[in-house]
Amino acid sequence: MKSRLHTTTQAKCGAIPQMTIAIMTRVVQKFGGTSVGNVERIRNAATRIKTAYERGERIAVIVSAMAGKTNRLVELCANVAPLHDAREYDVVVSSGEQVTCGLMALALQELGVPARSWLAWQIPIRTDDVHGKARIEEIDTEEIGAHIDSGEVAVVAGFQGLGPSNRLTTLGRGGSDASAVALAAALGAERCDIFTDVDGVYTSDPRIVTKARKLDNIAYEEMLEMASLGAKVLQTRAVELAMRHRVTLQVLSSSEDLPGTLLVDEDQIVEKDIISGIAYSRNESKVTLTEIADRPGLAAMVFGPLAGAGVNVDMIVQSASHDGESADITFTVGTADLERALAILGEERGALGFNELLSDSDVVKVSVIGVGMRTHAGVARTMFETLSEKGINIQVISTSEIKISVLIAEEYTELALRSLHAAYGLDAD
Repeated sequence: MKSRLHTTTQAKCGAIPQMTIAIMTRVVQKFGGTSVGNVERIRNAATRIKTAYERGERIAVIVSAMAGKTNRLVELCANVAPLHDAREYDVVVSSGEQVTCGLMALALQELGVPARSWLAWQIPIRTDDVHGKARIEEIDTEEIGAHIDSGEVAVVAGFQGLGPSNRLTTLGRGGSDASAVALAAALGAERCDIFTDVDGVYTSDPRIVTKARKLDNIAYEEMLEMASLGAKVLQTRAVELAMRHRVTLQVLSSSEDLPGTLLVDEDQIVEKDIISGIAYSRNESKVTLTEIADRPGLAAMVFGPLAGAGVNVDMIVQSASHDGESADITFTVGTADLERALAILGEERGALGFNELLSDSDVVKVSVIGVGMRTHAGVARTMFETLSEKGINIQVISTSEIKISVLIAEEYTELALRSLHAAYGLDAD
């Protein structure tokens, strides 16, 4: 996202003092699909908004489509035109947010709160022209900011944008999170509250690890790793935007009045745990090329065609033979891309000269995440020893500055998560 995000209003309102441009009481609230899943939940969300409004906060509300509506709209497009025009697809699937937007404005008005709906083209929220997964480039906050500052709640349809040709675009699944963070950055909001069906970010999936505990705060980088590994609390792009523009982001329950989890800079966390969380991703498949000639340019020959076809490769390991003449290459791809990856490699068999092309979808990636590992040794050892003690074989390993990931057989997922959670001292008392 361009820096223009912060400066559009100032550029258009040169005569307005700086303090008018960056009002500290501006707040953005975002309600996800489950939080607005029916009329009763919309009314409950409206009541929560009213409470904040009566505290004197000046509010922009971002809403998702009601739970299940987007899936239904996607299905309709597929039934009418399997190879659909992406521009018309965006028109259809973005309509769910429009419905919720209008209903929320009506619910607020019924509570005596001045409110109006805003669609992306009315603000406007400018994006590139990549329909279905557009990226926000600029938000004009002049008009919507004036309405918010006057005491009117702005209810904004999430997930939507306006492309260069004045065609509606959508931001990809979970894009309402990105809408909320981007608008918060553009408005100079004091914070962005994300209301979901959970009450915060946990040290692991509480459905599997019953002793998982809620984090009071988490560093942007840690949350980004968790989101990229499949944690559905926040969309990855939303976390990236929050980190880049230093948006104070809070994850809260939409049904309970409980403290949430605050995303902050690493240096704002006074007492850092070495490990903040244990995450996992089932959306992984392993591919192995055996006895491929070990020569310069080997990796480029394998992964170049995959990249050209838009197949994202994650974990990679290469093991050389004893004679140094050949090697096995193992890597992971998203399960949705497995068949495409196998087809591409099959076509390249003559050029690559491998013996066998093997695949396995019964695997899971388990990761330990924490900014504290930057300054502490022994994190990897604890992980490897813990898995070994439980008889869990590690198939592939990858690391980053704040993450260690391993690929294991899917059947050991729950055992691995619970064991690692305990080993790093994350279990709740």
